[in-house]
Amino acid sequence: MTSPDAPKTSSSFRGTQVTDDGGGPKILEHSHRLLVVDGPDRGLEVDVQATKLTIGSSSSNDLVLSDTTVSRRHALLAVEGDRYVLRDLDSTNGTVVDGTPVREAYLAPGARVRLGDTEILFQPRKKWERIDVSETDHFGGLYGTTGAMRSVFSLLAKLAPTDLSCIIIGETGTGKELAARAIHEHSPRDGKPFIVVDCGAISENLIESELFGHERGAFTGADRSRTGAFEAAHEGTVFLDEIGELPLELQPKLLRVLERKEVKRLGSTKLLEIDVRVVAATHRDLTQMVKDGKFREDLYYRLAEVVVELPPLRERIADVPVIAARILGEFAHDGPVSQLSGDALDALARRHWPGNVRELRNVLKRAVVLAAGPVLTSRDLAHDATGPLRDAGALARAAAGGAAGVAAPTEINEDLPIKDARDRWVAPMEREYLVRIVKRCGGDLDKAAEEAGIHRKSLERLLRQHGLKAGDFR
Repeated sequence: MTSPDAPKTSSSFRGTQVTDDGGGPKILEHSHRLLVVDGPDRGLEVDVQATKLTIGSSSSNDLVLSDTTVSRRHALLAVEGDRYVLRDLDSTNGTVVDGTPVREAYLAPGARVRLGDTEILFQPRKKWERIDVSETDHFGGLYGTTGAMRSVFSLLAKLAPTDLSCIIIGETGTGKELAARAIHEHSPRDGKPFIVVDCGAISENLIESELFGHERGAFTGADRSRTGAFEAAHEGTVFLDEIGELPLELQPKLLRVLERKEVKRLGSTKLLEIDVRVVAATHRDLTQMVKDGKFREDLYYRLAEVVVELPPLRERIADVPVIAARILGEFAHDGPVSQLSGDALDALARRHWPGNVRELRNVLKRAVVLAAGPVLTSRDLAHDATGPLRDAGALARAAAGGAAGVAAPTEINEDLPIKDARDRWVAPMEREYLVRIVKRCGGDLDKAAEEAGIHRKSLERLLRQHGLKAGDFR
């Protein structure tokens, strides 16, 4: 128990909601003063700067109580939008707000919360803090010199040392996993596990086991026990990529794990305490999914303590030279670094880049392999894995009208492995097929997948591989 005279505790930074009023990005910090006014810990006062906090008798809580009638993890207080929400975490003796027993309730400043024999006065505060634009041209594996990226670097640098959950939003290929990994590597959890779960690449009947693990015999085919991502990431970070693809029926289970900091394997009755930071990412509009009932609002707010948006490459074309130089440097193993001529840089600057930095990497990789010398020209960039190097106008015209036919490559490079040669031959036809069928279906991926005779997820994967998305063809 902390005595009433002990110094107040606070973390170095907690916040939510990033905005820009023209003077640069700002982040809203939330501070909660909790004063015990009745019970064994009367006089105990703590200040917690956070968008969420837990109360209970376990030492892992933000407010630790010695009251024996308080459960180990009794209640959770969270910021959800512009409201404060208190949730009872299946406590033994319940939670009461201003005299009314509740499972979940909104709290107003000055509310009195009773847990067991303890009564707590709730006094929230909040303030805006300006974030200076970063002076560096990178953060982790992300590079850029434009103001948009320097603002992102500043926010990531501010966010990384904290334990905040965050959602990284961006199109395919913008570097969401690089951002998540950089957050981990610049946090106190660096050196601990960084576990990646791609929620869009795992079948719905296996994702629960992937996240939480299972015991032998838990279901048909479970011939051995498996450690789930949250258990494996103890004291580290779990990166939930494409969180928007998480099945709706599994979302309450994920929320429970995040709130209680406990996980239970499928087929087991044993609860395991976990200490995990969660970083999620998506290319979807989660706020719209919440409105449409496709994503739980409480889970969104639990994950979106801070939202970081990565701009697409077409909105920061000035970053292409520095990113390209970095990529070419990575390709130089034993020989000199390839250089880009002026006309090559011009060609790259004219491109729409639907696949973003990932597409730029693929274009440069192929150019380095096929180029005649160390200086890459626009001719070396003339063809990539998906056909001619096109600018934004050419891409739009192709999507709008479609070509009468798609020519296969006229040359076969027998120096390539047969798989690479086959991919190079087939890719232009496959890409044009996708453009036409999705356009014909008005961007309706369910209909396009049905007409193509494949599962929707398979269609989405193919679109991502070719740097396409349904919105391009509506």
